[in-house]
Amino acid sequence: MALEQRPAWYAIGLVLGLVTVGLLAFINERVGVLGGYSSLVERATGRSQQLSWKAWFLFGVLAGAFVFRLLAGSATVHGGYGWLTREFGTDAYVAVGALLLAAGALIGFGAKTAGGCTSGNGIGGTSTASPASFVATGTFMATAIVASFVIQGLT
Repeated sequence: MALEQRPAWYAIGLVLGLVTVGLLAFINERVGVLGGYSSLVERATGRSQQLSWKAWFLFGVLAGAFVFRLLAGSATVHGGYGWLTREFGTDAYVAVGALLLAAGALIGFGAKTAGGCTSGNGIGGTSTASPASFVATGTFMATAIVASFVIQGLT
């Protein structure tokens, strides 16, 4: 049975809430992807001898997305990547892939430099009523809204 569309927002929200509460209740840790990225970098550079649970959490997020795509009937994105596809063409897999990889690395570096990522602050931090996380999440959201209007104005 193939998935026709993604699960409803309230189903995903419930699962994400249970994961957030479960991490706090059982291992006293906050959810966030930056820790997984950091663990991978630390292992790759030899600063750590093993991967932390956060790296495995990151692998689980990526594997879950891949399994969903397989269950949805396809392992590829058919609609393209918006602006990237329009600028580089639909067959520019290497250029688009390289740009997405570089962008992901820069986002990870920026989040590490800033001391947290959107998921860690927005989900983990606000769920524990962290004032810094409320400010960070508001800043992320405001920046995203402004950026979307700027990008829309450029196209």
